[in-house]
Amino acid sequence: MKKNIQRFGVRTACAVAAMIFAAQAAWALEPFKVQDIRVEGLQRVEPGTIFASMPMRVGDDYNDEKGATAIRALFALGLFKDVRLEANGNVLVVVVQERPTIADVEFAGSREFDKDALKKSMRDIGLTDGRPFDKALADRAEQELKRQYLNKSFYAADVVTTVTPIERNRVNLTFTVIEGAPARINDIRIVGNKAFSESTLKGLLEQDTGGWLSWYTKSDRYARSKLNADLETLRSYYLQRGYLEFRIDSTQVAISPNKESISVTVNVSEGERYVVSGVQLEGNYLDREDEFKSLVKIVPGEPCNADQVTETTKAFSDHFSNFGFAFARVEAVPEIDRPNNRVNLVVQAEPSRRAYVRRISVAGNNRTRDEVVRREFRQFEASWYDGDKIKLSRDRVDRLGYFTDVNVETQEVPGAPDQVDLLITVAEKPTGSLQLGAGFSSAEKVSLSFAIKQENAFGSGNYLGVEVNTSKYRRTLVFSTTNPYFTADGVSRTLDVYYRTDKPYEDQGGNYELVTKGASIRFGVPFSETDTVFFGGGMEQISIKPGTNIPAAYLNYADRFGYNSTAVPLTIGWSRDNRDSALAPNAGRYQRFNSEWSVAGDARYVRANYQYQQYVPLNKKFTLAFNGELGLGKAMNNRPFPVFKNFYSGGLGSVRGFDQGTLGPRDVTGASLGGPKKVTLNAELMAPFPGAGNDRTLRMFTFVDVGNVYGDDQKITFNDMRASAGVGLSWISPLGPLRIAFAQPIRKFAGDRIQKLQFQIGTSF
Repeated sequence: MKKNIQRFGVRTACAVAAMIFAAQAAWALEPFKVQDIRVEGLQRVEPGTIFASMPMRVGDDYNDEKGATAIRALFALGLFKDVRLEANGNVLVVVVQERPTIADVEFAGSREFDKDALKKSMRDIGLTDGRPFDKALADRAEQELKRQYLNKSFYAADVVTTVTPIERNRVNLTFTVIEGAPARINDIRIVGNKAFSESTLKGLLEQDTGGWLSWYTKSDRYARSKLNADLETLRSYYLQRGYLEFRIDSTQVAISPNKESISVTVNVSEGERYVVSGVQLEGNYLDREDEFKSLVKIVPGEPCNADQVTETTKAFSDHFSNFGFAFARVEAVPEIDRPNNRVNLVVQAEPSRRAYVRRISVAGNNRTRDEVVRREFRQFEASWYDGDKIKLSRDRVDRLGYFTDVNVETQEVPGAPDQVDLLITVAEKPTGSLQLGAGFSSAEKVSLSFAIKQENAFGSGNYLGVEVNTSKYRRTLVFSTTNPYFTADGVSRTLDVYYRTDKPYEDQGGNYELVTKGASIRFGVPFSETDTVFFGGGMEQISIKPGTNIPAAYLNYADRFGYNSTAVPLTIGWSRDNRDSALAPNAGRYQRFNSEWSVAGDARYVRANYQYQQYVPLNKKFTLAFNGELGLGKAMNNRPFPVFKNFYSGGLGSVRGFDQGTLGPRDVTGASLGGPKKVTLNAELMAPFPGAGNDRTLRMFTFVDVGNVYGDDQKITFNDMRASAGVGLSWISPLGPLRIAFAQPIRKFAGDRIQKLQFQIGTSF
């Protein structure tokens, strides 16, 4: 440190001396009328830069004051390390010595940081190719690099700056980094705790002394920011359990002489535990005290929980905002009875002034058009501020699935106390996808599916998709497009054109095919903020192409009704979606009902499917998810239900652990036929991946699946249902979705085909 101060002092003294010397040189000149100005010493700087900065022009009178001003102005450009003024008769001569120009900036020895990112950070502060070299700036960059390594727990890291002169008054700038080994936490102590064990408290902390996953989580690397977060976690833990006077007295961080190990000691004072004796409301509650009382989360008779207090004050603020009071002040004041360890909480409220929304702005949508976001908003400009409508608007934008994050910020308008602006900030995600699905089993080996989809084509909110399935037993080609705002009122329109060929999943070399060609149109009409009704129609042609090993059920149907069948299905459906996110739901409910009725053609049938999903947040990290699906089909016109319209079950999306589509009835050849009745029940417990914090895009889960498919003459009974349990990983990565499940059947029957490992991967563009 002392050495740096000395270097700074020498540089400062030299710079001051140079300016004084130059000024003296200027002052030594006798006043004269400037007839011309000449510049000497320029290599890269344009003469116009000099002339534009000079306070004198041809025809002006030169004097000492103007000369000193000119020198200061030229030094201020930062382009020169020396400036002198000379006189040749009545010609003013400006003699300059340019600073060296940076030819290249390189980093050596840096493995912890990406070199391109380091170069960008240098470019941002002015150290880049073609810029004048500034020694003070290089020294500052060196210190900043050291600080960044300290933040990464590299306490032994050292940075050496090398300036290499080259031809044409240029320099190469090299930052050589000696990283050393990162300092790791080898001991954490918590002192002063009595109510909870040290192991319990240490288990709350993000930083630890290392484990089997430390190479990935880096949890044993010390960082002051992480320590502060851990201290807040510790404080919250006590405040949630009634210790209102808990405090952290001090923290000591000791580093070993070799700078490779760290010990952390946290000294705490717990204080007494307080129980809530009562809750009182004081202030102006708009004559709606009963409504506000119903929002109180604090429970008298239980230990005072800071989270319940925060939830109550937030619920009060949100309820005030529903009536336009965007600036309501709500505060819970504790009245502590220390002798009895009791606390009475007084919730004081002042609604302040009512406000309306002046302007709504959208930020972060580099690709998505503003109107795509704005048309989902139910809070309008020049209307009273409504908290419920703003929350609903945020959820609707999030459910679009185009963004990884959606935030709405309320901003006061200067000079207008009754107005606010709303800023919607979104973080876009890749909405185009090149998807690859895969399954593996000992019988089928690997099956693949391929799809190109664009959920937000050209930022318009329209969907375009081409799906090609290339698995061993199914080939599909589908062109699809959806305009979610076909009309200004939000009526959507979907067009589909498809061509499919199918075979049973237990195919043993047969060359027969079931070919389906068709097209359909469907409209979606929103009846409420969460309810949409769908209706439409289409035309299909289904052909049974005979070949070897064709299932008997297909032959029987073809012999009775022909190898070619046509259908004109009309569709009607309904969906209700109030999930908090379509990308990674954590709370809410989703319901969907679809029905299909073939009113003309050779195949006459009715087919319906109902799906129910519920997401229950257990806390900030764990979510319990339920899914149920029921499918029913019925034949019409005294014909059997078309075998090619059967439901299938087994594999991802139904009962994991069994081969895709292999559950249910089989024919005499043993081939899976599916059936007109289907039941699926799924339960998942989702949690963030260890070390990923509360990142909802990277989750691990455990699950239980139950379900089966039934024939037309079979009753739906739980006795015949298959069940499985397992674990899995779900990751919405920058490259696309990844979902892996490993399942173990816990209820199976003879002849069932097992597929324990199933996965789906994708990449995005």
